Amino acid sequence: MRPLVSILIPAYNAEPFIADTIRSALAQTWLEKEIVIVDDGSTDGTLLVALKFAAEGITVVTQKNQGASAARNKAFSLCRGEYIQWLDADDLLARDKISKQMEAAVQISNQRVLFSSEWGRFMYRARRTKFIPTPLWADLSPLEWLLRKMGRNLHMQPATWLVSRELTKAAGPWDTRLSLDDDGEYFCRVILASEKIQFIPAAKSFYRMSGFSSLSNVDKSKKKLDSLWLSMQLHVRSIRLLEESEQTRAACLTYLKNWLGYFYPERMDIVEQAQQLAATLGGGLELPQLRRKYAWLEKIANRKIASQAQVALPNFKTFLTRSWDKAMFHLEKLGAV
Repeated sequence: MRPLVSILIPAYNAEPFIADTIRSALAQTWLEKEIVIVDDGSTDGTLLVALKFAAEGITVVTQKNQGASAARNKAFSLCRGEYIQWLDADDLLARDKISKQMEAAVQISNQRVLFSSEWGRFMYRARRTKFIPTPLWADLSPLEWLLRKMGRNLHMQPATWLVSRELTKAAGPWDTRLSLDDDGEYFCRVILASEKIQFIPAAKSFYRMSGFSSLSNVDKSKKKLDSLWLSMQLHVRSIRLLEESEQTRAACLTYLKNWLGYFYPERMDIVEQAQQLAATLGGGLELPQLRRKYAWLEKIANRKIASQAQVALPNFKTFLTRSWDKAMFHLEKLGAV
């Protein structure tokens, strides 16, 4: 018998996009599938849109708003699949994404192998998605995968993975304390529980860059920065449990250096904790410096204004790009009509 794959979709205020996400799940060429959607107390029309697909065999439940991790845990508790496909409510899957990974899973027949795939970013027009390979697009051991992720500041988005039920149970539930980088911390545990990561070329997922309201946007709120710091500490602990060596300590130090700028200067308490953690790794952390094109602003104003400009100007550029892509998306739809 061909294994059942559960496509699990947590949803919160995703009304503009969730229909496309559901259609991409329904269109999967792997026929042995179930789709479970957990609406996490949306205040828009997300639930109503999802319920329109209930006649197609999709399970739709709703709960009081508890966060994405709680919604994912609920979805897993309701599913029956031997393999799990996580899918955020604004992302998309290529029609044969699951089929390509499941063909490898059936052939390998090892529940401790974790399957990854290609992924690319888009805003509104999925056909313009750019797939840019990284050093994580390879068959890797758990240790090498984490060394590359933390040492080179890389990541894979949740929909890339196909996870066996055995691995899912071994990793444990999503951490409901986390609101930012909950996926990074969760898949760190999945990777630790695995024997190897098998990369499946041409199996594709599409990550929507949904703007400043996205859960993945580091907006420097206290909640998100606390979540990010907790996730970073858990990452460091996990890789050191896997191997305590010079190479893992070096990767952890690089990881801390790469992310320290998100906390400085607003959260000096976290900066101090990061410096203390770096000391246990045999190194130190210098305070982040402004990029050269913003450093002059600190001299004529102050550090806070210069830091705000360093964040605001790229965000404004992204806003303009998103606005253009959205306009072109709607124009193309009108043209199609």
